[in-house]
Amino acid sequence: MNHSDDLRVIPQPGGGERSAGEYAADRHAMVETQLHRRGIKDPAVLEAMASVPRHEFVPAEFRYRAYEDTPLPIGEGQTISQPYMVAAIAVALQLRGTERVLEVGAGCGYQAAVLAQLAKEVFAIEFRTGLAAATTERLARYTNVHVHCGDGAFGLPESAPFDAIVVSAAAPAPPEPLLAQLSATGRLVVPVGDLENQELQRIQREHGTFRKITLEPCRFVPLVGAYGWKD
Repeated sequence: MNHSDDLRVIPQPGGGERSAGEYAADRHAMVETQLHRRGIKDPAVLEAMASVPRHEFVPAEFRYRAYEDTPLPIGEGQTISQPYMVAAIAVALQLRGTERVLEVGAGCGYQAAVLAQLAKEVFAIEFRTGLAAATTERLARYTNVHVHCGDGAFGLPESAPFDAIVVSAAAPAPPEPLLAQLSATGRLVVPVGDLENQELQRIQREHGTFRKITLEPCRFVPLVGAYGWKD
């Protein structure tokens, strides 16, 4: 199945605000039906997805759809990823709670918030100034997350190495600077392909070489900048 970050999402009128209890019920249903039944078995990842309030990371007009099995617009042509894809990436990173993680393409901050439950420290980079500012504010309560603005494909050399890196946007190829910033046993998870179709890859550093594993088909918004496409 192709789990797609598709921009063609139409807001529905008259959604209204739901109660905290309703959102919690929606989140529980999301974890059970979209994640657990679809093969996400890592208990820590399921717990993280159950604890992070996805509705707080989407615009108000989409909150009533926050726990649907779909990406949603967050402004500036970007999306919050489908819940399954967020969980699948978290599983692929193989986190055990001691890692320093870099996320490229922070968007609204939802993936970083999930990773904050699973890793020791998260560094998130967002290319767009407006999104980066809003995400910095939104993630202020996550004390182990640090948001930066810039071309994330260059990584953060001053904070490297990283035990795990995720690129939350489609790249033509794994950016070389990110591979260089992996620790001795680090792994990079990145959607690789063209503007329409990609495959999610995990690249593991082992004894100075890189081993690639293809995980599944996917579709993400494009990575922009020196190692992606023009904005």
